[in-house]
Amino acid sequence: MLIVGLGNPGPNYEHTRHNIGFMVIDELIKRQNAQKLSSSSFNGELFKFSNHFLLKPLTFMNLSGNSIAAVKKFYKIDNVVVIHDDLDLPFGTLRFKKGGGDGGHNGLKSTDEKISKDYVRVRMGIGKPEHKGEVVSYVLSDFSKEEEEHLADWISFAAKAVDYLLEHSLEDVSSKYTIKKFQLK
Repeated sequence: MLIVGLGNPGPNYEHTRHNIGFMVIDELIKRQNAQKLSSSSFNGELFKFSNHFLLKPLTFMNLSGNSIAAVKKFYKIDNVVVIHDDLDLPFGTLRFKKGGGDGGHNGLKSTDEKISKDYVRVRMGIGKPEHKGEVVSYVLSDFSKEEEEHLADWISFAAKAVDYLLEHSLEDVSSKYTIKKFQLK
């Protein structure tokens, strides 16, 4: 299985909402003691544990599909999981699905174009800004102080769900790990 976290490379984006996928991959790397592979030809950071791969594309969000397709093709991987931020879900929501539309998410759009829509999505709700014109600045901004207080637990929970997905069906993972509405206190 290839598990991909979507995000943007570089320190300017490290703690932004758009990088929640990278954050979950970092947690999985620690949990699984994954080993870094030489990945210059994949335009991403690639790690391996057992028979699974973890990928952080370094192509910037809009070209994520290029890196994913290269790894998928080279290692002949059938099953792909993509972890990404989702504006249409409130902060802290965690949902799972296979296929579907891109919802205006450029990382998903690029992935769909390169490998089709036949992959599992781990949708991590980040909420949305008050005005539609603020979407870009919102996803590229850091989490609020209040959100930060819950971020580590949420990332850990999402990583646990992905670990569970390695040996269980999407339906089992969805019924056990879906968070429909997260309550900030």
